Amino acid sequence: MDGNIMTVARRVVITGIGVTTAGGIGTKSFWELITAGRTATRRITFFDPSPFRSQVAAEIDFDPVAAGLGPQEIRRMDRAAQLAVVCTRECLADSGLERDELDPFRLGVSVGTAVGATMSLEREYVVVSDGGRQHLTDHKYAVPHLYDYLVPSSFAREVAWETGAEGPATVVSTGCTSGLDSVGHAHQLIGEGAADVMLAGATDAPISPITMACFDAIKATTPRNDDAEHASRPFDLSRNGFVLGEGATMFVLEEYEHARRRGAHIYAEIAGFASRSNAFHMTGLRPDGREMAEAITAAMAQAGVAPEAIDYVNAHGSGTKQNDRHETAAFKRALGEHARRVPVSSIKSMIGHSLGAIGSIEIAASALAIEHGMIPPTANLHEPDPECDLDYVPLVAREQRTDTVLTVGSGFGGFQSAMVLTRPESRTA
Repeated sequence: MDGNIMTVARRVVITGIGVTTAGGIGTKSFWELITAGRTATRRITFFDPSPFRSQVAAEIDFDPVAAGLGPQEIRRMDRAAQLAVVCTRECLADSGLERDELDPFRLGVSVGTAVGATMSLEREYVVVSDGGRQHLTDHKYAVPHLYDYLVPSSFAREVAWETGAEGPATVVSTGCTSGLDSVGHAHQLIGEGAADVMLAGATDAPISPITMACFDAIKATTPRNDDAEHASRPFDLSRNGFVLGEGATMFVLEEYEHARRRGAHIYAEIAGFASRSNAFHMTGLRPDGREMAEAITAAMAQAGVAPEAIDYVNAHGSGTKQNDRHETAAFKRALGEHARRVPVSSIKSMIGHSLGAIGSIEIAASALAIEHGMIPPTANLHEPDPECDLDYVPLVAREQRTDTVLTVGSGFGGFQSAMVLTRPESRTA
């Protein structure tokens, strides 16, 4: 430990990726969508959105039966848990790991979520309260798995059951940075020697009336209901709030030598991670971006990279006026003059903001940018805000060799997180 910088003794790499987002099921569909600059936002179909200020979202066309889940799994699990399990199966298959070759006590789980089983909790409340008419609810009408919906720890349990993991099992819930923080936590567990392999990532399925009402109350989501396809506009002068989304991503993280010995394909190395809190306001952000800049600086220090080494920044880029300005200031503060040279983009412009899941989804985009030498664009960016004056890769993806990526997250409550991903051979050099 050096000051506030945690030194991770063992190197940690990503060897498997599983993604489910709006616009496509699976990592391949996700990557094709975001590099094509297509948007997957639309008017809400899960319920009648007409009473709400914001009526658009990035919904997944997800069929749990087609995704391979059985009747009991579908009955037992909330939609967010279902997404996590489907992504876990994909990332395990992608990694080439065989379950019977793993020491279950050296295999752990770290799942992030912001709002847990919101959809199931709301649905069951409507049932037990007879549509909200009964003040005293009748538990006899509830499903037998209602307790699983109450406790987000059930998500980690489902992933552990799926994989036979008997090592550390954790749910991380830090709002919109949950998906970054859960992977950061797994990175630290492997680094300190508590596990050799971690199933890490995040999931959220929050598109429900109660969630829409909560964000309507603080005017955080966009009211651009007449143009759902182009409603998410990070860094654009006309932006007026984020578009709610849903999704999940799970990774296989391995200790580097463990992965190398078995000849695993390595997407990227997690070279540095840090988080900070602004201790300032539930939703407000200081304009100078100091807290995010502190997290970025600490993550780069842990990774041992200078600002000039960053080839691409995967931004939080929510599409709210204060966040985009705060983030732009943070990049300038942490990266100095290099901030004006490095490409930056926000995939929320295409797949919306899936709250706790988005940080892991953005890690996947960052790892795939290294893998394919392609930087996804910021869709719908036609007229940049003069206060957001960096290279935000508007509209069209950019081919570029990428060895080092910075990905960041900002969450209500003052949470700020940053992670540095590198091409393993470049880090060795």
